[in-house]
Amino acid sequence: MMPPFSSLVQRSLTLLAVLFTSGIAVSAERPNILLIMSDDMGFSDLGCYGGEIQTPNLDALAKDGIRFTQFYNASRCCPTRASLLTGLYPHQAGVGHMIRPVKNYPGYAGDLSREAVTIAEVLKAGGYRTYMSGKWHISKNHDPKQDTSNWPVQRGFEKFYGTIQGFGSFYDPASLCRQNTYITPVNDPEYKPEQFFYTDAINDNAVRFLQQDAGKDKPFFMYVAHTAAHWPLHALEKDLAKYKGKFDGGYDEIRQARVERLQKLGLMDPKWKTTPTIGEWDSVKRKNWESRCMEAYAAMIDNMDQGIGRIVDQLKKDGRFENTLILFLQDNGACAERMGRQGPHKVPENPKPMGPNELQTRPVPDQTRDGRPVRMGPGVMAGPADTYVGYGEAWANVANTPFREYKHWVHEGGISTPLIAHWPAGISARQRGKLEDQPGHLIDIMATCVDLSRVTYPKEFNGNKIKPMEGVSLDNAFKGRSLKRKNPLYWEHEGNRAIRDGKWKLVAMEDQPWELYDMEKDRTEMNNLAAREPKKVENLSREWDAWAERADVLPLGAYKPAYRTPGK
Repeated sequence: MMPPFSSLVQRSLTLLAVLFTSGIAVSAERPNILLIMSDDMGFSDLGCYGGEIQTPNLDALAKDGIRFTQFYNASRCCPTRASLLTGLYPHQAGVGHMIRPVKNYPGYAGDLSREAVTIAEVLKAGGYRTYMSGKWHISKNHDPKQDTSNWPVQRGFEKFYGTIQGFGSFYDPASLCRQNTYITPVNDPEYKPEQFFYTDAINDNAVRFLQQDAGKDKPFFMYVAHTAAHWPLHALEKDLAKYKGKFDGGYDEIRQARVERLQKLGLMDPKWKTTPTIGEWDSVKRKNWESRCMEAYAAMIDNMDQGIGRIVDQLKKDGRFENTLILFLQDNGACAERMGRQGPHKVPENPKPMGPNELQTRPVPDQTRDGRPVRMGPGVMAGPADTYVGYGEAWANVANTPFREYKHWVHEGGISTPLIAHWPAGISARQRGKLEDQPGHLIDIMATCVDLSRVTYPKEFNGNKIKPMEGVSLDNAFKGRSLKRKNPLYWEHEGNRAIRDGKWKLVAMEDQPWELYDMEKDRTEMNNLAAREPKKVENLSREWDAWAERADVLPLGAYKPAYRTPGK
């Protein structure tokens, strides 16, 4: 039944008022946009990217959508999130490192810049409803009694459920928040599952936002930001059971199987040299513990995929699946950090159960909510709430197959992410199920959202001059056309730096010389051509220097606090 004429008039007047006050232009046919991101995962973990982990829901989206083979993130959680949401390079958005501010350096402010707008702010002003569920991690302030101006609700999201900080227990996360109010898993009046598990909570609350969406006559933008599979390795028994014994063959066996699948899928050229395996399985003393770490990691990804399936089912139930652009990507490569693997965790003696309103304030907690001490170190079997263990470098090397290095670095293992794009109403039929080889970057997501929403990106917002977008819309790739990118892609994190221009990539670790690679012949970065192509190195390094100057990257090393600065 058609709504009353007076209702239609009122809606039109409301939309016109929004457009008049914001200066943003918009057209009628616009898709919903669902942006999903995972945490600390490797390039080849998903089934549709060569992995052995069960991800049927993401695989189905890939089968009927597009898989980008050369999409890039910013190599670390905070910089990636800042870049993703603003369409700027991380330093331009104020988060060149983490959320630890460095005075007098705008690129390292550790807080989302007011000279940047978020996708939510732009699309909300253009008539979209905006929702977020999951990890924020781009505000230097975690205290709700102080400055919350850079929390999600203040940066464009109508509804928010998630964590302000970046990591923590999956059974009792620190900084759990609804709108601007901290809550606990047991005192939340709106979400009371039989068993709380944060990955489920993120997906379930995303589903709830869709169910509660009172404005189904309006398009929505939803950002679902997972903490899976970031340490700690917490996993439910039902999911762990699927992977028992799956990784007992060790690092080489799993990596080789992934290489074969990657080549079969067309994601790895057989001519590329395979990078070396890190770790010798035969010399591992606690094989059952090491296997369990990877079992828990796989279970976390499996659980996330199940929840994404519930979101997709809700879209189908609502009749909004066909005109929803779903994008899935990862914030950085797999993590080689040794968190939870080096020794026991000192905890208070005889911890007591926590009350329902008592907040878990520590991302690395001393105890569980029911009063058990948290255990760390070799031999602690990952999965339960009273454990806090990471998967370590050797399994990170497996997860990043076939590439070099990890999270933090800007070699391919640190910055390469799957990007799955699914949109039945907008991706041409001839492109569905195909691989897209054109390089893309986080900066392109804002440009894509602005393009498809038909919203004008603002030059000023809330009285602040806004930096122009850096990326290009991916819609041309959805139609099988060239992205027409005019500029190279750039990176810097902790002194690690890179530039990608066409087939050439210039890359270096902190305080190390430039390396040069031909990405068509050698994307695994095993054949350094810097000595053979000095002119190319000179030209690309000059371009990187110019970008670093204009993008608030300099001085290199500014991210380091004073106590880490040599000579101080």
